[in-house]
Amino acid sequence: MKTMKYKNYAAKIEYSDEDECFVGHIAAIKDIVGFHGESAAKLRAAFEEAVDDYLETCEKLNRTPQKSYSGNLMLRVPAELHAAVAAAAEVSGKSINQWATETFAEAV
Repeated sequence: MKTMKYKNYAAKIEYSDEDECFVGHIAAIKDIVGFHGESAAKLRAAFEEAVDDYLETCEKLNRTPQKSYSGNLMLRVPAELHAAVAAAAEVSGKSINQWATETFAEAV
C-alpha cells in the first residue's frame, strides 16, 4: 500500500461508514491536523490544503512546524539478529545502515 504524502508529511486515512467519507490526519506529529473527503481526489486536495494551512499557521505563530521523523532510527534487537544483519550487510558489500535502508524500503 502506498502512503499519501505531501511536503514530507504523510497521511493516516480511515473510512467512516457513518459519515460516508474518508477521514484522515497528518501522521507522526503531535499536533492534530485533520481533513476529510468523499473521494480519493477530494481527500488528496483536502490533505494538501491541511498541510499548507498547518505550515501557514505555524509561520503566523512564529512556531517551527513539527516534522514527522528525523531520519535517525534506534533499534534494540537480540544480539543474534544484530550478528545476522551485520553478516548480510557485509556479504552484500554494504554498511549495516545501507543494507537496512534498502531492506526497509523494499518492505514498505
